[in-house]
Amino acid sequence: MSRTSGTTPDSRTALRVCPLCEATCGLTLTIEGTRVTGARGDRDDVFSKGFICPKGASFGAVDGDPDRLRAPLVRKDGELREATWEEAFDAVAAGLRPVVEQYGPHAVGIVLGNPNVHTMAGALYPPVLLTALRTHSIFTASTVDQMPKHVSSGLLYGDANAIPVPDLDHTDHLLLIGANPLESNGSLCTAPDFPGKLKALRARGGTLTVIDPRRTRTAKLADRHVAIRPGTDALLLAAMAYVLFEEKLVDLGTLAPHVQDVDELADAVRDFTPEAASEACDVDADTIRVLARELAAAPTAAVYGRIGSCTVPHGTLASWLVDVLNILTGNLDRAGGALFPQAATDKTPRPSGPGHGFALGRWHSRVSRHPEAKGELPLSALAEEIDTATGDGSPVRAVIAVAANPVLSAPDGDRLDKALDSLDFMVSVDPYLNETSRHAHVVMPPPPPSQSAHHDFAFNTLAVRNQVRYNRPAVPLEPGRMAETEILARLVLAATGMHGADPSAVDTMVIDSTLGKSVTEAHSPVHGRDPKELADQLTGDNGPERRLDMMLRLGPYGEGFGARPDGLSLAKLLAHPHGIDLGPLRPRLPQPLKTPSGKIELLPGPIVDDLPRLRDALRERPASLVLVGRRHLRSNNSWMHNVPALTGGSNRCTLHIHPEDAERLGLTDGVAVRVKGAGGEVMAPAEITDAVRRGVVSLPHGWGHDRPGTRMSHAALDPGVNVNQLLDGSLLDPLSGTAVLNGVPVELALTETSL
Repeated sequence: MSRTSGTTPDSRTALRVCPLCEATCGLTLTIEGTRVTGARGDRDDVFSKGFICPKGASFGAVDGDPDRLRAPLVRKDGELREATWEEAFDAVAAGLRPVVEQYGPHAVGIVLGNPNVHTMAGALYPPVLLTALRTHSIFTASTVDQMPKHVSSGLLYGDANAIPVPDLDHTDHLLLIGANPLESNGSLCTAPDFPGKLKALRARGGTLTVIDPRRTRTAKLADRHVAIRPGTDALLLAAMAYVLFEEKLVDLGTLAPHVQDVDELADAVRDFTPEAASEACDVDADTIRVLARELAAAPTAAVYGRIGSCTVPHGTLASWLVDVLNILTGNLDRAGGALFPQAATDKTPRPSGPGHGFALGRWHSRVSRHPEAKGELPLSALAEEIDTATGDGSPVRAVIAVAANPVLSAPDGDRLDKALDSLDFMVSVDPYLNETSRHAHVVMPPPPPSQSAHHDFAFNTLAVRNQVRYNRPAVPLEPGRMAETEILARLVLAATGMHGADPSAVDTMVIDSTLGKSVTEAHSPVHGRDPKELADQLTGDNGPERRLDMMLRLGPYGEGFGARPDGLSLAKLLAHPHGIDLGPLRPRLPQPLKTPSGKIELLPGPIVDDLPRLRDALRERPASLVLVGRRHLRSNNSWMHNVPALTGGSNRCTLHIHPEDAERLGLTDGVAVRVKGAGGEVMAPAEITDAVRRGVVSLPHGWGHDRPGTRMSHAALDPGVNVNQLLDGSLLDPLSGTAVLNGVPVELALTETSL
């Protein structure tokens, strides 16, 4: 879809990749003075080719939201007041360093939210902060989202970031489980116009199967919709694997030399017959067999699972089994199957061969002894790590939150709300005074996206086509504002005892370190050269651009500082404002593998150890009513509820309930319903719909904008309720530490309150 906007003699246009979801669509902005007045799809964008969704069309409203903070806030006499940038960073240094010096680095918690992966600054500087501070108290949005996929990829391939994506443009058969890309625009699969790609799949004679307890917009498009019981995804996938072995449908094809433990896997899934799984999943055994047969029979096929299959008790096993099915049918690393993208800023590919592999549990949380995964602790544990004195070492006494709102995104926000209020010090980098940043002693607002440069470091590693794009700021930095890159560079210095140093020193340090290592690597295009001479060749208007130039030159398509003259550099990318197409995804094995064996380790030890828990689930009796979340096309978690154009309509915080359940409980459409879970209760209006299966209710994620002390005026008009308050944080997928947000038991009761 697209939206046109009128222009005036004083208006101009500028290109910008949209940062509002994972689709990364190219936009053409209309700008009058310094104000973005319109946005339409960039038809010449090499990746999105003019596609735009309602979020992108509302770029100007998001960018110009009057509630965005325009100056730092520093807490004085208990109140947050506007301050200068110098005062803000002085306060950060004065607040953080005593905590580190008295209690050690682990007493500082780092909380990184989802928007970090949507900005250049969020990709470039938090890793430097984590390395420099050396804290183990790291919490991110990954453990309420995709961490199971990172863990399963780490165990299978030796690299937690080696995530294969479905070849949407060429596959003949696509099986989606727990995914609703017509609303989410895709996740861990960067694909502009995901809806169009699904329609094209069907138009060319392909098959789309959707497994989801809700009849979502995506499910309505499918050839087959299987309304599975929430939380049983891994059981169904394991039963499909059983059928492949039982009916001799396993065919690794060209994968065979790269895979080990196939026979052991056959033995490991022998208890997961379709008949055994059927009752738990509430899916007919014959249907399970048909799903497996169709997957094996398709000329090419891909299985793709997302948040609905991750945020459940067996999220890592489900994520592992998604790849297992792709492997057993020979569809991993083949055109039309699931392939490993190759981003322009990836490191120069090393020669294939054994690697160090992936380890879990290198340290544990202080209170509940949760093992780390990918260097992170569960976000669900943040509150107890702050408010509980028992355990080894000091509680978290200070928090650095960057683009994070865990009071809404983590379980039991009421407890976390109180815990954050007890901290010795908190700094929040956030454009809003929201439910989390209101607790900070210092709030540092980044400028709106139009005033920031943009390159998608993370999402290009998950893209369904290899390409590269870069935008300089569309609008000059407003007086009094500070670039987000500089904010985070100065934060690194203030947090690590170097307050007052030139922030460019952070970029220089990273460049010197990266080039110093690159010249020692035999596979690097700059092996044996002088790092200083290489650094002198870098171009760009600032440190972040010089770092991007370095990464492009050293990357798989780079010019290698002269070694490959036709390759990429920042200068070449700037000469192509609509981006550079790098071609379709291609088979890459065995190069991405970093396991100790140098092969795909199909049955890793942690998976073996967790399978008995899945076998026990075959005999578990389901709760009479369970809760699932849902996505809205016009929002992204808690980000955009303050933008009038993106609220209302279907984007409302209502409780979806099946008509038969509503009749049984005496509920009518619009009535206020009390929803009670292990962590608390909320009240929401009932919306009776057969889009959810019987025994399932649904509330969207990211609402609950009713806490005092925030400055989000539109969101407060219709605040909704915080679905995560129904959770107490005790239910986690043990391998990944990911919160169980879907398939959790709830109770409903009619209230006398009107909503």
